[in-house]
Amino acid sequence: MKALVKPAPGPGLELLDVPDPAPGPGEVLVRVLRTGICGTDLHIDSWDDWAARTVHAPLVLGHEFVGRVVEVGAAVTTVAVGDLVSGEGHLVCGKCRNCLAGRRHLCANTVGLGVHTNGAFAEYAVLPEANAWVHRHEVDLDVAAIFDPFGNAVHTALSFPVLGEDVLITGAGPIGLMAAAVARHAGARHVVITDVSAPRLELAAKIGVDLALDVGSTPVSAVYPGLAMSEGFDVGMEMSGQPSALREMIANMTHGGRIAMLGLPAREIAVDFSAVVLKMITIKGIYGREMFETWYAMSVLLQAGLDITPVITHRFDHTDHAEAFATARSGKCGKVILNWD
Repeated sequence: MKALVKPAPGPGLELLDVPDPAPGPGEVLVRVLRTGICGTDLHIDSWDDWAARTVHAPLVLGHEFVGRVVEVGAAVTTVAVGDLVSGEGHLVCGKCRNCLAGRRHLCANTVGLGVHTNGAFAEYAVLPEANAWVHRHEVDLDVAAIFDPFGNAVHTALSFPVLGEDVLITGAGPIGLMAAAVARHAGARHVVITDVSAPRLELAAKIGVDLALDVGSTPVSAVYPGLAMSEGFDVGMEMSGQPSALREMIANMTHGGRIAMLGLPAREIAVDFSAVVLKMITIKGIYGREMFETWYAMSVLLQAGLDITPVITHRFDHTDHAEAFATARSGKCGKVILNWD
């Protein structure tokens, strides 16, 4: 089969012929139809310090995907040939305290599909049955391909109640944009998203936020009068990993405010913890998706009319992967999809 491979340590990817995978007893074989390019894939492509420490080449990349099941292992009982599935990219041990308690998203032994083991940027991919989310309702293939990052957005956006609340989102990347759409759909009073990228702020306006703010020129506190706010934001969602974004978010939270933090900082962040303590702010770290409550919520939200298709801005054939990766790296886009059909 054809697969997009990191053949050896160093920058770059190659589309190569590799052996077809075969499912084990508890696994399913999926004919991949669409994949999404993630920031993790960009790190592996460029072979930065994180990739050099984490990835062992050769490796088939990719963890955002949708496909059709073409073969199941002997012990598979709930997934059938012909099912349309998206893949949960966190492979858990099933034996640790959290896994046994049903908290699989907290497994300390998590392995990343397309990071620690061969992934889905290929014509075929193998996945544990437990990691295959079967779509029981009609879903757009491009949307189904990004259920993984959509799940990050839903997990973050619904970590705290947002009904009637004023919500601040820092970082208008694809996940931040989807989180904004979820918060709006879930009944937030005001949704403000910040960034310094004009294309992404324009995309945020299409999602339906109340305000897409360029924090390079305007401080967050300047929006209060126009939104009839006086005490700050009730819920914050930090998506950027930028130290200045977290500091400004804390400064603009109301007393008792709650922050869900998904953005992964590249360096240590100096935080005014006096403000955190005196304002009794809650900061909750978010990683991945709750398995599988978040997945259920994603499907239900789409069935209830949530539209995240504006977040998908570019589509390429998998043979044009170099152009697709360059587009994703430019930052002047939303989600980028590769077609493997």
